[in-house]
Amino acid sequence: MRPAPALRVARATNDLARLVPFYRDGLGFEIVGSFDDHAGFDGIMFGRRDVPYHFEFTSERGASCEREPHPDDLIVLYLPDRDVWEAAVARMEAAGFAPVAAHNPYWDRDGRTYADPDGNRVVLQNAAWR
Repeated sequence: MRPAPALRVARATNDLARLVPFYRDGLGFEIVGSFDDHAGFDGIMFGRRDVPYHFEFTSERGASCEREPHPDDLIVLYLPDRDVWEAAVARMEAAGFAPVAAHNPYWDRDGRTYADPDGNRVVLQNAAWR
């Protein structure tokens, strides 16, 4: 049996700790791994043990990550069940994260867009993947 494909979205940051409330408390992901000083990098991975994807953030010691994400650079999480979607939106807002207007108005019709502390955007979309 061949292993199933997995997806890792990796991004650089200047401050790993300030991302924890957004991805753990707001989006409800677990911390599925972390590392310190691996070839000069520290990192943390957010995901769920039962899904084949996770988000990794790294910080290079002694370096600065300077970049401005485009407002249409998105991670979209499709949540077709209305109750699950409403619970996810409520969890984000209870964690202190307010939605931001989507750059592309399509995402505002059936979803809510949130920006993490680095400005990376995540859409909670109340729709099925088509």
